[in-house]
Amino acid sequence: MTHPLTIGPHAVTPPVVLAPMAGITNAPFRTLCREFSGGKGLFVSEMITTRALVERNEKTMQLIRFDASERPRSIQLYGVDPVTVGKAVRMIVEEDLADHIDLNFGCPVPKVTRKGGGSALPYKRNLLRAILREAVSGAGDLPVTMKMRKGIDDDHITYLDAGRIAVEEGVTAIALHGRTTAQHYGGTADWDAIARLKEHVPEIPVLGNGDIWSAEDALRMVRETGCDGVVVGRGCLGRPWLFADLVAGFEGRTEDFVRPTLREVADVMVRHATLLGEWSGDESKGVVDFRKHVAWYLKGFAVGSEMRKRLAITSSLEELRAGLDELDLDQAWPAGAEGPRGRTSGNNRVVLPDGWLKDPYDCSGVGEDAELDTSGG
Repeated sequence: MTHPLTIGPHAVTPPVVLAPMAGITNAPFRTLCREFSGGKGLFVSEMITTRALVERNEKTMQLIRFDASERPRSIQLYGVDPVTVGKAVRMIVEEDLADHIDLNFGCPVPKVTRKGGGSALPYKRNLLRAILREAVSGAGDLPVTMKMRKGIDDDHITYLDAGRIAVEEGVTAIALHGRTTAQHYGGTADWDAIARLKEHVPEIPVLGNGDIWSAEDALRMVRETGCDGVVVGRGCLGRPWLFADLVAGFEGRTEDFVRPTLREVADVMVRHATLLGEWSGDESKGVVDFRKHVAWYLKGFAVGSEMRKRLAITSSLEELRAGLDELDLDQAWPAGAEGPRGRTSGNNRVVLPDGWLKDPYDCSGVGEDAELDTSGG
């Protein structure tokens, strides 16, 4: 039902991309999602800060480690200084650290927008152009894509201008989250904006992002907007098998959608925690990192609040497995597990650098000191 999505030399079939999510889309989670998809789709690293990469920050170097089976390897970069972004991209190419580079212009969190980064940055048209030019020229044969939002708020919409600049600077594809920075993850994503962007930049693929909670949502987005593919974020939290559904949906096999029992969910939970421990080199650290996922995995199932709390403070695989074994594991997939998951807050005050909105073309005051020095969440 869709044309194959191509990101440079890479064919992405079906046209499904895992959105970078801070503290979530590390190598273990990508592995789980990829296993469920049968290796189909594109799975992007969590956000890597260009300054931290160039400085070889220890945590950042851990975050860019890919599993041997990951192909293509996709890194998402965040940066506000064109020179630093250029250095980071050239480092990725020279050291063969990835096969695809995505640039983050969509993050709405205050620590990022306060520096003029993430979803604040496309408002400064010339700065956006300078960063894209440095990235594309430094990337050589590697495809460069970008992810962005509609704009800062309803009075400062930037996505059509940004899309045009991206095409002019040689960006390979654009993903649009149909919300503004001010909306964060609240309200409803504006799929009409995705359709308008597709009409505005017919030269390159446009990917839609926002409110994809099921394979049916993904198929409907493609049908209604004409976008070339979908980017899935919060919909797969505690549900990596959503990628099995997405593959089945795009391949016309809707009867193959996964509806796991609690026993099957518990097995995935233990596997996820195990992979995190192996990745970090410390079982306890892996289980502690896994705690944030517990509520998402158990959403909709009949599990008492005390047991939920207990499972969310486990610190060993044995403890996690023992707690799960006390549950009624024969429970079927509940209707309450469907629909939105993850953060839903909206109408946040947008934190921007002083005077940021005065002139959309003036880039003075943005330089290396605006770069964040750590990656991820």
